[in-house]
Amino acid sequence: MNDTRVLIIAEIGTSHGGSIDKAKRLADAAAQAGADCIKFQWVYADEILHPNTGYVNLPGGKIRLYDRFKELEMPPSFFETMRDYVRSLGKSFMCSPFGIRSAEELFALKPDYIKIASPELNHFPMLKKLCTLESALPETGRIPLVLSSGVSQMSDIKKALEVLKPLKKLFLLHCITSYPAPPEEYNLSLINLYTKEFGIDSGVSDHSLDPCIVPVLSVASGGRLIEKHITLSRKTGGLDDPVALDPDLFSDMVQSVRRYEKMPIEKALEEAYKEFGEELCKKVIGNGVKELAPSEKANYGRTNRSIHFMQGMKKGDTVREQDIGVLRTEKELSVGISPEYYEAVIGRKLARDIKAGSGLQWEDLAGAAL
Repeated sequence: MNDTRVLIIAEIGTSHGGSIDKAKRLADAAAQAGADCIKFQWVYADEILHPNTGYVNLPGGKIRLYDRFKELEMPPSFFETMRDYVRSLGKSFMCSPFGIRSAEELFALKPDYIKIASPELNHFPMLKKLCTLESALPETGRIPLVLSSGVSQMSDIKKALEVLKPLKKLFLLHCITSYPAPPEEYNLSLINLYTKEFGIDSGVSDHSLDPCIVPVLSVASGGRLIEKHITLSRKTGGLDDPVALDPDLFSDMVQSVRRYEKMPIEKALEEAYKEFGEELCKKVIGNGVKELAPSEKANYGRTNRSIHFMQGMKKGDTVREQDIGVLRTEKELSVGISPEYYEAVIGRKLARDIKAGSGLQWEDLAGAAL
């Protein structure tokens, strides 16, 4: 990454809706708006959710959230095509996996960056798999990993970074897992704290509706990366389109960031106070104490990963690898124990009958908890 230039990531995610043509139009828009890197999401529904997780209300009616994610599944050839197209535009290709299968398939494509989304920060089996895949490469050929830290405590971040310690090319994004996220909750002072605490370049993944205030103040807070969703229109049906920037707004954001990144930090803050108001800027910058933001507190535990039973089981059954998954709880199911115990629960016997989809609790297992 250039030492003086902030890396601006245009998050297309799944806004393409499965259309290569639309994906290319989004990539074109991101490139023309000035993004450095264009990002996608490699979705397999069963790596993210249990079918019983609940429903979501969409313009077309009520649908199972699991089924909505099934609609977003694309074959590896889709991402290979988009990798090549993004590179043909002179931009870097980034993508998020959501489980071991998608991580392995993405890694095989050798993207320019791999992004771990905030809910997967505690997907320890996937983090370990990525370390194994990276360690098989020569150090000069390793793929940079970008880790997002929304809906997490400082202890969660430290655990993830401990697992990822073998990696040499690692970046951390501060984030609030709320859609949209209020700018005044961003506490961007954490960017500088993370850089000093962990010795790695940090930045922000911004889900606020304002195109500029969080990105600009992240630069003034020492940020080196900015991720922001892009869409052709906020009125289209992508899951993240309502909080994304249209191409004109994305271009405005890029131009603001490029202007501010040339300024010394003191000058950047002075200019931001004039542009956005000193009181609001100070709220956005925050106190640098890592806490869950008010808007994401309710998501903690439900949006990030825990261990769930994939099907109903009976008392006395032995837990096998195929019986459990590291999933987001989301809507209706109970939260399970941390994925850090994934390997430890395999082979244990059940102390009671289990319903499909329920979060695994220590009380479900015969014998003492670890």
